[in-house]
Amino acid sequence: MNSTDKTILRDLAKKYMEICHMDVQEERRALWRRHNSLKRTRPLIYVRAFAWREMSASRCQCEDPFYRSYEDFFRRMLFWETFDDDSIFEPWVTVSAVCVTPPEGIWGLPVQWLESDDPRGAKQLDPPIKEPEDFGRMVAPHHAIDEEETARRADSLHGAIGDLIPINVDRGPAYRMWNGDISTQLIQLRGLEQVMWDMVDRPDWLHEVLAFMRDGILRTHEEAEQAGDWALCAHQNQAMPYAEELYDPAANSDPVTRDKLWTFCASQETTSVGPAMFDEFMLQYQIPIMEPFGLAAYGCCEDLTRKIEQVKQIPNLRRIAVSPMADAGKCAEQIGEDYVLSYRPSPTDMVGYGFDPDRIRGILRRDLSACRGCHVDITLKDVETVQSDPERVRRWVEITREVIEEQ
Repeated sequence: MNSTDKTILRDLAKKYMEICHMDVQEERRALWRRHNSLKRTRPLIYVRAFAWREMSASRCQCEDPFYRSYEDFFRRMLFWETFDDDSIFEPWVTVSAVCVTPPEGIWGLPVQWLESDDPRGAKQLDPPIKEPEDFGRMVAPHHAIDEEETARRADSLHGAIGDLIPINVDRGPAYRMWNGDISTQLIQLRGLEQVMWDMVDRPDWLHEVLAFMRDGILRTHEEAEQAGDWALCAHQNQAMPYAEELYDPAANSDPVTRDKLWTFCASQETTSVGPAMFDEFMLQYQIPIMEPFGLAAYGCCEDLTRKIEQVKQIPNLRRIAVSPMADAGKCAEQIGEDYVLSYRPSPTDMVGYGFDPDRIRGILRRDLSACRGCHVDITLKDVETVQSDPERVRRWVEITREVIEEQ
């Protein structure tokens, strides 16, 4: 590591640890514990995305790509903290263990993405399962870690900043979040339109594929648990993963079983599929994956307005996403006080193109009024642009707090 990279990283780590030890972090932890345990708090605000690449503060200086990725982490966290939302900044930095997966792709098949001429344009998918018999080439996954490479990365970061900040190693399995919800990878393997045709034309075949993927994901989770590789850094709920029923997130904890952790699952790809087919061809395969965990959060950008009754089958369900495409009022009627309602207003309306405080207030007032009586938090996510305005998200948080105080 050259001396310039080390100086940059150490300076940022010191600044980051300062914000991690601010008194407000404990106040936010207490709020999220209560909120996620269905106890009354004000609506909490979580800024999940803010067009970071448009910000001048995102320009990194480290020469080594490994250290540059952590420089980016620290710079992003320091910028994020200025928004004064209810996000918690944890006093550690994480190195993800290097999981061993099939070289062709995590299910053993290469997924081809055709690049757009526009650097920010949409890619075109070329799925590898073109014929039903191609399913036979999928590889059953297992949980395994490249210990040598994982140790090398952890040691490298520890040597640079380990005396300033704990270096946490996350040894959890590769098959979680978007690799573990079935939906994301299934569509990449088969194609969205084709999967919807399969539900009608070859349902038995599709059930066989879904069962294979469910069993494979479960196997990696069970193997990771047997190996002691689940830890308290592995909580996932698309918010702040605190709850009175579970242990708090922590760095380098002792091994834990899945019932001590939050899990997250979604099926954005089945938005256009009706409730019955969503239940048959996706949710019933996801539930066994979520069930061993302590608490579950469900939903991302999909419209769950007509599917909440199906989602309620998840036995450990605690959080339900209400996306920009959903009807907030109808969702609130179904969610009531039994779950946390994770309200996600449209980033386009909030901060994306132009900035109209009156319009923002009107949308938030309308939707928060419709959700009155629910346990609500507000997530700003999927922000692709703020038109390079570094103040826009900060101002949005201020306006959102003003509207919350009116309620």
